[in-house]
Amino acid sequence: MKKVFLFSIIIGLSFSCGKKVSQENQTTTKEEVKPEHIVGGDSDAHGCKGSAGYTWSSLKKECVRIFEVGTKLEHAEDGKTYSTVAYVIFEKDGNKAELFLDTQKEPIILERKTEGEPWIKGDLELIPWKGYVLKKAGKIIYTGE
Repeated sequence: MKKVFLFSIIIGLSFSCGKKVSQENQTTTKEEVKPEHIVGGDSDAHGCKGSAGYTWSSLKKECVRIFEVGTKLEHAEDGKTYSTVAYVIFEKDGNKAELFLDTQKEPIILERKTEGEPWIKGDLELIPWKGYVLKKAGKIIYTGE
C-alpha cells in the first residue's frame, strides 16, 4: 500500500511539472520581442538630453537646464494658484530674452530697444517691475523675481 501511494505521488508530481514546462513554452512563443530602450538616448537636434533636463538655448548657443540658469516666473493669471512656471534667460547685453513657456514647444525670443524698457514679441511683454511681469495682450500671466 505504501508503494502504491508513493508511486502515485511521483506520477502526480511528474505530470504537474510537465504541464508547467509546456505552459512556459507556450507563453514565451506568444510574447513579442520589444526593442531595447536606451536610457539617455533622447538627444534632440542640438544634442541636448531632455531626460537629463537639458534644453537648447538659442541665446546661449548651448544646452542648458533652464531651472538652473533661468529666472523663474510663477503663473499669476486670475489670482489663482497654478503649478505651472515659465523661465526666462537673458542675453549677455540684456537686449534679448528667451522665454520658455509650458504651453509652447519652442522658446520665444523677446527683444527690447533700450535698458529699462520691456522685452516684446507680438502680444507678449516682459516688464522689469518688482522682479518681472509677463503680460499677454495686456493681461498679467506670470510674475517672478
